[in-house]
Amino acid sequence: MRRLLVLLCCLLPTVAHAERGVHRFLEVAISPDGSTVADVEGDAPPGGLVPAVQRLVLRPAAGGGAPVTVALPCGTVPQCWPSSPAWSHDGRHLAFALRTPGTHRDSLYSVAADGSGLSRLLDFDGTLTTLRYGPGEALAVLAVAGADKEVGASQSGAALVGTLGGSVREERIGVLANGALAWASPPDLFVDQYDWRPDGRGFVGTAAHGDGDDNYWFARLYAFDRASGRATELLHPGLREQLADPVVSPDGRSVAFIGGLMSDFGATGGDVFLLPLKAGAAPVDLTPGMPASATSVYWNCRNGALQGRVLENTKQELVDWGAQPARASRRVVFSGTGSLDANDTDPVSVACAAPVSATVRQDFTTPPEIAVGRAGDWRTITHANAGQTMPLVARSLVWSNEGRRIQGWLLLPTGQDGRPVPGRRPMITLVHGGPAWASEPLFPGAGRTRDLLERGYAVFLPNPRGSFGQGEAFTQGNVGDFGHGDFRDIMSGIDAAIGSEPIDGQRLGITGGSYGGYMAMWAVTQTDRFSAAVALAGVSDWLSMYGESDVANSLRPYYPASIYADPAPYARSSPINFITHVHTPTAAYVGERDIECPPGQTEEFWHALTALHVPTEAVIYAGEGHGIRDPADVADLRRRVVAWFDRYLDRPAVAQR
Repeated sequence: MRRLLVLLCCLLPTVAHAERGVHRFLEVAISPDGSTVADVEGDAPPGGLVPAVQRLVLRPAAGGGAPVTVALPCGTVPQCWPSSPAWSHDGRHLAFALRTPGTHRDSLYSVAADGSGLSRLLDFDGTLTTLRYGPGEALAVLAVAGADKEVGASQSGAALVGTLGGSVREERIGVLANGALAWASPPDLFVDQYDWRPDGRGFVGTAAHGDGDDNYWFARLYAFDRASGRATELLHPGLREQLADPVVSPDGRSVAFIGGLMSDFGATGGDVFLLPLKAGAAPVDLTPGMPASATSVYWNCRNGALQGRVLENTKQELVDWGAQPARASRRVVFSGTGSLDANDTDPVSVACAAPVSATVRQDFTTPPEIAVGRAGDWRTITHANAGQTMPLVARSLVWSNEGRRIQGWLLLPTGQDGRPVPGRRPMITLVHGGPAWASEPLFPGAGRTRDLLERGYAVFLPNPRGSFGQGEAFTQGNVGDFGHGDFRDIMSGIDAAIGSEPIDGQRLGITGGSYGGYMAMWAVTQTDRFSAAVALAGVSDWLSMYGESDVANSLRPYYPASIYADPAPYARSSPINFITHVHTPTAAYVGERDIECPPGQTEEFWHALTALHVPTEAVIYAGEGHGIRDPADVADLRRRVVAWFDRYLDRPAVAQR
């Protein structure tokens, strides 16, 4: 679920062509023998990503048989959400967490492989995520006792009332024992991710002291002793080396992980490292200089090989480094331009006793469905989105700027014949969140992209410097330079799009969420080329954002000093300091409880434009976090975004500066 929430920053919903949303498969897990696929799924509202009602379904991996929907104790109602399905090693049972609607309380349940015998294993006053079966069928979980919000900075924050600086949330590793959790990590660490050691005596994971939302960027690698809960530091990375996906080798001698500059937890990209689990060992970079970004890594439980997903420009690859990984052992198992996702961290769910895996496949024009089979030879076993199409042709656009090769996607509206609509089209540029992230071929379904295309807009999705997909040097290309080099990359990409397709350069718009929302605010202070702009969860002033946000430390890998020690570099990139340059009509929208880009940032920008008599509107959605979820709010936002562009892109842009 965390990974899906990150995508909310990148896919702004709008008015739907039809009221049918996309059926989303949120997490997929195949049984060890490869016979059964368990998944969490549901119908997302048109234009949205998170289904209000979610179900746990068991279906034959071979397809053809009738799926079994597990009857959940809280029923088929909003926020009765199962999550983190995990198979026991013998494949006889599936464990999962279940949220109590309207609360931040979870329980653990177990169900037989045929859907029978549902039983509650634990009732917990807090959140439970990331279930992992270990040796002897011991079940571990990440738990936050007394939680006042869901885990992750993208989630809606707790109400900002009472005494500031109260108790700090602690996420700990717990092992289920006699209907309770036995803590296997200390109380002063917030554990982000973990993996069992094969001897069952402990774990390896990433963790940081203090608030887990804010201190992820300082996380270190630890070994945890199961009996005592003691933590032993294994690796203290540099400031621009965030850690993700720690996975212990089958022989227990090493841990693999991804290291690199990551601007949000769950937005994973970097190089693959291997660290021997012995005193004094140093990590080995298995992918030095790789012109791509590893986005996940795992050990294949069937053959013991280290494998992972790599994003290289337009391609998504499954890579195998072998059971004894080395720099020269990289072998591509699968390569394609679509997307593969099984859960928050893994592209595929692997059957340990059969040569098959399960995944969810999709691309710009193909909706998501579960597929099962050998790697690269998957067969679709669901048809929940049959008949859903997208009226677009996707072009991968490559251009050069300041010595860098930049890639992006240009989506062109099509007619009934499936060909691009003739004539010069207005174009909306959609900047992804992050900035360490990438626009990939994901099926947007009913919503903003479809509506913009059906209204005749082309949609441009650039991946400027700072994005994943071209290696660590490229991802670090906007360090200390927000809004400057990356903005120039985007603008040169717009010129490339105009030069390659019949785009009307006098009818341009820009939008985005999170860092993309910041970029929309920044763009209108730097140029008058855009006729309209829409910012979702943007940042107008890095100084005030630093004091308001619960994730201010996300800026530290990008700047050598805190904003209080050296405010000048932050001021150089703050839209509010150039606000008198704005002539472009700009709308801004945000969630009331957004702790990443707080609503004060939107209010500050709106207030300035109002004072300057620049056309603007702003909406703060009650109770929402860093992504808009409530179907009524989603529908309202869809309507507003498209209406804003329709209103202002029918006239030529003002003269360019």
